[in-house]
Amino acid sequence: MGYAMSRLETESELCDGGKTIPEAGSSKKASNSLIKLDHEIAQVTKLKSSPHKQLAELAPSMHKSSVSTVKMLVGREANYSARGRFSAADRCHMLSRYLPVNGPWLVDQMSTRAYVSQFSADGSLFVAGFQGSYIRIYNVEKGWKVQKNILAKSLRWTVTDTSLSPDQRRLVYASMSPIVHIVDAGSAETDSLANVTEFHDGLDFSSSGDGGYSFGIFSVKFSTDGRELVAGSNDDSIYVYDLEQNKLSLRILAHTSDVNTVCFADESGHLIFSGSDDNLCKVWDRRCFIAKGKPAGVLTGHLEGITFIDSHGDGRYFISNCKDQTIKLWDIRKMAPNAASYSGLRNYEWDYRWMDYPYEARDLKHPCDQSVATYKGHSVLRTLIRCYFSPVYSTGQKYIYTGSHDSCVYIYDLVTGELVALLQHHKSPVRDCSWHPYYPMLVSSSWDGDVVKWEFPGNGEAQVPSTKKRIRRRQFD
Repeated sequence: MGYAMSRLETESELCDGGKTIPEAGSSKKASNSLIKLDHEIAQVTKLKSSPHKQLAELAPSMHKSSVSTVKMLVGREANYSARGRFSAADRCHMLSRYLPVNGPWLVDQMSTRAYVSQFSADGSLFVAGFQGSYIRIYNVEKGWKVQKNILAKSLRWTVTDTSLSPDQRRLVYASMSPIVHIVDAGSAETDSLANVTEFHDGLDFSSSGDGGYSFGIFSVKFSTDGRELVAGSNDDSIYVYDLEQNKLSLRILAHTSDVNTVCFADESGHLIFSGSDDNLCKVWDRRCFIAKGKPAGVLTGHLEGITFIDSHGDGRYFISNCKDQTIKLWDIRKMAPNAASYSGLRNYEWDYRWMDYPYEARDLKHPCDQSVATYKGHSVLRTLIRCYFSPVYSTGQKYIYTGSHDSCVYIYDLVTGELVALLQHHKSPVRDCSWHPYYPMLVSSSWDGDVVKWEFPGNGEAQVPSTKKRIRRRQFD
């Protein structure tokens, strides 16, 4: 093993031109954050979550990076910034310190595994999908009342993904089938039984258009304008469906293995990010397809299959969760035209669906890693666990958070990589979790069937009953 590691380090220098790629996860304090991650993303994050310079002068010289809320309010009243109000960065500087870690409060409890759980773009609705054909839409502003109880049509295995349209009127759901169903999320009917109380229109993603070509869809997302859907499937392909014309507009044979995750990079809809079990993240530009299936670029660095991708929203940065037990931060300006070839890294047999990650693999690094930073601590086993940037409004995307096979939710500092909070309640893997876009509230869902919310400071409601309560919380300074 010693020889193998020294060989990898030498190859890394060759791929990097002798430079060391920063890896987050050290125990150093946030005061060294910009040294830890010497990259534009650190400066962007600082600008989005640091107070105005004149307000920052109110902080003690030893702690310029943190100004107390009281002093921020005093500075605003004294109009130190000459604006008479807080800027977006001032607001994020205050709100981002109040992490949603109190609780949890029980939202729902089902007898089957929860696979998907997401807030709507404005935070007024919350969608959860379960293995037993049920999808529920909760009205957050009305005490988490079930607004829509959907019984999925022609479900195969489980609800693999859902997506709510930007106008919150339509919901699409996918399973291990080429047919994605779309249902009216805004109708008056509470119980939505397919073709009984409401229509669940089938959108055929098979190239033939007759549903005869059988494959399953792992990931489906609306475009920002609500006119298109992008999907990733287990036939190694990416699909784009035009909802206005009601037809499949594009199929790309994108990878050499299952495409577990896809998303639009930004509001334009031109760029698509994809991640696959072939260990690669790819960037696709629909404006300049030179040849069918040729990506704009490839990003290499993961050692196992990618389970999820979340875009920073600027068309430049994104994060990926992976079966190699890491999250990686990427800058598409570092992408290469082709995947870097390598061999000899994996000399072990392993299947993440039922095996623990091999001990000998935990310190392996790709010799040509193009990522900006790497985050470790959580576990990615048994299912396609998801990760996200924290909200723009309340945190300036200062954090990264993820579910985990060990039944917890992990929150990392984007710049330092430090673990800032660990939420413990569930008894089974947490596949999905979602941070409210405006409030310090986070909802986690698990294979134990629980959907629970975490808040700061809490809303005064009764917590999970003592017979059900299973929580230990750690807050990291």
